[in-house]
This record gives sequence, C-alpha cells and structure tokens, in this order.
Amino acid sequence: MNQELQPEFYQATVTCNCGNTFTVGSTRKEIHVEICSKCHPFYTGQQKTAAARGRIDRFNKKYGINAEN
Repeated sequence: MNQELQPEFYQATVTCNCGNTFTVGSTRKEIHVEICSKCHPFYTGQQKTAAARGRIDRFNKKYGINAEN
C-alpha cells in the first residue's frame, strides 16, 4: 500500500444548521450539514404525529367527514 496515495484522515467537526456539533472521522477537517439527529423529525418523534395527521385528513376527505361534526 503506497502511503502517498492515501488521503489524510482527520477528526472532523460536523456542524448542523440547528447549532449541534459533533466529531467524526473523515478526510475533511470540517463538515457542514443541514439536518442532524437532534433536529430530524424521525429522531425527535415529530414524524409519527405528522404522518398520522396526514392519514387522518386523507381518510376524512375521502369519506366526506367534516371536522366540525
């Protein structure tokens, strides 16, 4: 294995748009991401209610059920 061909390996700092930071191993020193496990709906538990709400709305619309009744 030729050492000249291998890229440098760093402990990269990952920064999310929400402000969360953590470190990972990477060939880049800094990584910027838009979404992470602290703000992603799947990991925060918000996705289940949003998905269920959408299914309920589609059911009510399909069968003509009004929310006021």
